[in-house]
Amino acid sequence: MKKITSLLLVLTLAVSATFTGCSKKESASAPEKVTFTYVTAPLNVPSIIEKDKSIFADVFGKESISVAYSEITSGAEQTQALASGDIQVLYAVGATSVILAAANGSDIKVTNMYSRSPKAFCLYAADDSISTPEDLRGKTIAGPAGTNLHELLVSYLATADMTLADVNYVNMSIPDAQAGLEGGSVDVALLAGATAYNAESAGYHLVTDGEGLINAIICVAVSESFYNRYPEITDLLNASQDQILSFMNENHDETMDIVAASLDLDRAAVEEMYTYYNFDTTLSDSDIAGFQATADFMYENDMIEEPFDVNTLFLQSK
Repeated sequence: MKKITSLLLVLTLAVSATFTGCSKKESASAPEKVTFTYVTAPLNVPSIIEKDKSIFADVFGKESISVAYSEITSGAEQTQALASGDIQVLYAVGATSVILAAANGSDIKVTNMYSRSPKAFCLYAADDSISTPEDLRGKTIAGPAGTNLHELLVSYLATADMTLADVNYVNMSIPDAQAGLEGGSVDVALLAGATAYNAESAGYHLVTDGEGLINAIICVAVSESFYNRYPEITDLLNASQDQILSFMNENHDETMDIVAASLDLDRAAVEEMYTYYNFDTTLSDSDIAGFQATADFMYENDMIEEPFDVNTLFLQSK
């Protein structure tokens, strides 16, 4: 009987040790390194402050996770890098890029918000007589396709029952569109952030901005498979973002100086543009409605093949 009791005790201890070991392994599970996108334009203040103050490195470092950055600015290339595993967190990615990737079957989920800034996205012209959607008929308009600016143009034309078929739309980068406007090869340029501010300072005519036309949503995204493997990552990410916003709110002057130096802009320019942005990270019902409006725009303009329900995008449903 004593032998049986002793054997049971040994087995119990062995099983207990096994489960304890598993538990420790699970609680300690974490990636060795997390790579974030680092995009500063058009005025990504949280990204600039985070890197300058090493906030990700501090928060993630406490869990023995190293931090790296990737300066991929193209939304399509960002989502491809997420899918390949080269990047784990898209820290500032446009809603259009997320929706396009998800609609094409990519594993991508939104964790929370980064910013909303409709006023920062603009149409500028050299001719100040261009002031209504109807004035754009037949004009050459340049800017990046599949972006907030593209959506702005389509939405603005729609207010006059017009479409892209009524204009000569040319897909090109913001710097190229700005150069085209300056060189006279395009009538209207789709500009954002510092390029829009510089166009206004140079005397170009503001045709419209995105206020009341688009939501200009930028968010934070990861793959669901990465989240399922390392669910604690979102807690670290949220803690980091809270620290970033706290610094921005409590150290306004220093924030403006850091951003101005990073983007090589006048302090006054940063101060003005900063007022265009809402950096609240909370995902609201209006944000979800904005995502859906963008998805509908993409479907109606043949950027995605089927209608898309954006409620499938979020890690935590509202």
